[in-house]
Amino acid sequence: MATTTVTAPAAPRTGGTGKVLADLLPGARTRDAVLVLGGAALTGLAAQIAVPVPGSPVPVTGQTFAALLVGTALGARRGFLSLGLYALIGTAGMPWFANGTSGAGGASFGYVLGMLLASTVVGALARRGGDRSVLRTAGTMVLGSAIIYAVGVPYLAASADVSLTRAVALGLTPFLLGDALKAALAMGALPTAWKFVGRK
Repeated sequence: MATTTVTAPAAPRTGGTGKVLADLLPGARTRDAVLVLGGAALTGLAAQIAVPVPGSPVPVTGQTFAALLVGTALGARRGFLSLGLYALIGTAGMPWFANGTSGAGGASFGYVLGMLLASTVVGALARRGGDRSVLRTAGTMVLGSAIIYAVGVPYLAASADVSLTRAVALGLTPFLLGDALKAALAMGALPTAWKFVGRK
C-alpha cells in the first residue's frame, strides 16, 4: 500500500525578517568586533552632550538615545556586548559617562545599567521587525526608555538617599519631553534606513 507523506506547512514568521540593520554589512567576526567597539564609542561620545537639570544630579544627555539606537541597529547580542563594554570601561576609569565622569558610584550609574538591559531588549524586538515602521519603532523606543528608568530611578533613590517619589521627580519627569523628541528621531531614521536598503 502506498504511503503519502504529508509535510506540515512552515510556521509563518511574525514581525520582521529576522535581521537587524547591522546584518546587512559584509563580514562576520571582524564586522561584529568593529560594531561593538563603535557602539560603545558612540554611546560615550553622546554622553558628553549633556545639559544640566536644575536640582537634579542627572543631566539630559544623548546617551540614552545612542544606547537605544545601538541596540536596535546591532541586535540583542551585539547591543549587549557594546553597552557592556561601555559600562565596563567607564567603571574602570574611562571618563566617558555623562559629563566626562567614570566609576560606578555616581547617582546616574543606574541609568547605564538600564541602558545595558534596554539595548538587549530593543535589539531583540528589532530582529522581530520592531524598527520597520514608524509605529513599531515608537513602541520599541518607549519600551527601551521605560526599562532604562525602571533601573535608573530606583538606583538614583538609593544612591541619593531620597524617596522613590522624589527620585521620579528628579530622574524621570524632567526627561520625558527629551525622550519624546529622541523617539521621534528614531521613528524617522530607522524605518527610513530600511526603506533605503530596500529590505522591509
